[in-house]
Amino acid sequence: MSRSPTPPGMRRSWGSDEDGCSILHVDMDAFFASVELARRPHLRGRPVVVGGEARSVVLAATYEARAFGIHAAMPMAQARRLCPQAVVIPPDQAAYRAASARVMEMLGDVTAVIEPVSVDEAFLDVSGARRRIGPPTRIAELIRTRVHAELGVTCSVGIASTKFVAKLASGFAKPDGVLLVPRVAAVDFLRALPVGALWGVGERTREALARWGISTVADLADADVRTVQRAVGAVAGAHLYDLAWGRDPRPVVPARQEKSIGAEVTFDEDTADLDLVQGHLLALADRCASQLRARGLVARTVAIKVRAADFRTLTRSRTLSVPTDVARELYLTSRELLAGTDLGGQRVRLVGVRAEGLSEVGARQLTLDEAVDDSSGTQRRAEQVMDEVRQRFGVAAVRPGALIGGATREHQGVPARSGSVHPLSTTADAPRDLS
Repeated sequence: MSRSPTPPGMRRSWGSDEDGCSILHVDMDAFFASVELARRPHLRGRPVVVGGEARSVVLAATYEARAFGIHAAMPMAQARRLCPQAVVIPPDQAAYRAASARVMEMLGDVTAVIEPVSVDEAFLDVSGARRRIGPPTRIAELIRTRVHAELGVTCSVGIASTKFVAKLASGFAKPDGVLLVPRVAAVDFLRALPVGALWGVGERTREALARWGISTVADLADADVRTVQRAVGAVAGAHLYDLAWGRDPRPVVPARQEKSIGAEVTFDEDTADLDLVQGHLLALADRCASQLRARGLVARTVAIKVRAADFRTLTRSRTLSVPTDVARELYLTSRELLAGTDLGGQRVRLVGVRAEGLSEVGARQLTLDEAVDDSSGTQRRAEQVMDEVRQRFGVAAVRPGALIGGATREHQGVPARSGSVHPLSTTADAPRDLS
């Protein structure tokens, strides 16, 4: 949901007519922080922040911490200034993935029409579950009760006739609540909101609309659609105008295909050490490849992101002749892409690797090179053995030999909304010039 503030006097009830309101948006409350509190109940009631140290960002914050102005994606240094007494907990990626998988299993017990949006939220179409379980409000309460009973965390549920309104409703139901927006009340509900609540309205779009005197959803709905289109463009203007009138025909789409899997690292100190950067490329490629194999996917394209000390960000990508889930192939391509970047002598602040163009692993014909040289297959089998060892003894139990005793040290991270896996932290060593 948008970070736009709740309008003063915003109604908490919009009616009880559930006819046609079969779309639920289930959103976990401060998910990563809630998982940590379930394991550390003595911290309940205190401001708790999940995130790394140094120049990392806030990944989640309890509502006690949010009262100080802390929010996700805020630099950790700023969060510490706002609330020096906050308890900071390093993220535990494995725990969040396990909790998320369990939540999605519970939602799957309600309906097969479930569309996960990220690790901590999903849309459900409960049209087919109403006769078996009951009306949407009852289904929502059963979901909340079961999630809390089994995991010790809470969730909020929005109920509406469209995905867009259901998502907004879950935001206003937080924390630990349910909000039904009947179909006949959807337009009135939207008109009470600032224009920044609409999907696709960020800082620049909000400023563009404000120049035309549009600051609320009501202003947008009452404007001529051509005026809105002149402000933000023909396609975006028509889309926002439809949203302002509650028109969102998109269905809940089960089993969304991940578009990419990636990992990135922000260095503790900007570095010009090429060996250090390449070492992290290898670690990130290893993590991406492991996630690909775990999901039964292969990548056709490899992309890297490099951010300089002056915050200039460069991206490079290359399409492979044969899709892969092998870390070494991801790394070698990433290394070549890195060599082709020109940072103008700037040190490196962040580097990332992303596997794109994903497809399911299936039978494929070997290329001539592969038929002659099975090194790729040998490497894949070796990495599959590494996967098995990690499943039994933990992620740190085995890693590529080039990383042992090297500059990298693994730091727990979290899954992001697009399938990304975050980050590692770093230490600097004898630098080599990147320029």
